[in-house]
Amino acid sequence: MGRSRPMRVLHIISRLGAGGAEQQLRLLLRHLPVRCDVIALSGPGAIAHAIRADGIPVTHVPLGAGRERQLTTVPRLVRIIRSGGYDLVHTHLYRACVLGRIAARLAGVRAVIATEHSLGERRIDGRPLTAALRARYLAAERLGSATVAVSAAVADRLRDWGVPNPRIHLVPNGIDARHFRFEPAARAAARARLGLPDRAFVVGGVGRLVADKRFDAAVRAVAEVPDTRLLLVGEGPERPALEDLAARLGVADRVRLLGERDGAVAPPDDRPAGLPGLLAAMDVLVSPSTEEAFGLAALEGLAAGLPVLHTVCPALDELPAGAVPGARRIAPGPAALADALRGQAAAGPLRFPVPDAIDRYDIARGARRLMDLYDRATTCGPDGCLRVSPISRRMPRRGAPAG
Repeated sequence: MGRSRPMRVLHIISRLGAGGAEQQLRLLLRHLPVRCDVIALSGPGAIAHAIRADGIPVTHVPLGAGRERQLTTVPRLVRIIRSGGYDLVHTHLYRACVLGRIAARLAGVRAVIATEHSLGERRIDGRPLTAALRARYLAAERLGSATVAVSAAVADRLRDWGVPNPRIHLVPNGIDARHFRFEPAARAAARARLGLPDRAFVVGGVGRLVADKRFDAAVRAVAEVPDTRLLLVGEGPERPALEDLAARLGVADRVRLLGERDGAVAPPDDRPAGLPGLLAAMDVLVSPSTEEAFGLAALEGLAAGLPVLHTVCPALDELPAGAVPGARRIAPGPAALADALRGQAAAGPLRFPVPDAIDRYDIARGARRLMDLYDRATTCGPDGCLRVSPISRRMPRRGAPAG
């Protein structure tokens, strides 16, 4: 039987700061042709305000400390889900995926999709991968209809964990490349705002300031390359350590930590202050991470025409060889990064054409794939199981290109 009203979807996410998963949710909300509400298991953050500005309701249900206090969150979620009359619940990030799946099933919602944004080789959403965590994750995963992997690397890890292949659906993260198109005027305005000389060689990094991102390697590398500047866009627990490191290395005047910036869309009236303007101000983007589930910042840098130096980036590693001439994979560590930066600085400012491969990661394409999952999850049989989809059947073999 068909629905007599538009589909209603509730998104539950662990937090709404300016991280990659949060940015991804905001972009998807702009492209999904269904009525959506959002619950964040945290206090307000930069993306929460942005989503509200887009006209989408956001409710905050902060988690307390300790497992017992976290479990009191489930009854609250159940009440909200029941009162909203949702057809489908879509969860994002580890805590939301575990608690949200439980709450959705208790509330009687049979269509539950979870996107796995942050499963690495050793950590998931910053948490060490222990046997207990894996068991908890798999028990909750069985309560859902399907699990979305944002890269083929994440799909491989889910299979290795024991998630059945028919339950895994590859829907890569996406960007709206138009918002990052390079504009010389934006470069000049952003550099003027930041007090950067026009001829200065500026290195950039974008992401949460957490240990796995290894932005300390970027600070150390810049310290080894005279006359370079470093802009770090993001926020997180490593900020004090990075500031201390820059001071100890004597480069505090060349390292700027700019905090969170909205990268999902360009600010309507102040582009130089947002991520697109900051990317325009840079000469090279670095991604020295030890673990990545996708690598959204690298795609944004390529969409801005920047050379990109990266260590681990599934979004680029899963593309055909030569598809992104502006990207270069380097060995991990400050020494390799410093050598690469010396070469970039000697070459001078470069802007590359936006590679055609970026179209593979268009956000509108990802939204269409998700809508296909939504439709099938809400119309399948009474057992609540999602049948094997064309997306799953097209899932690449280990190491094959995504998409």
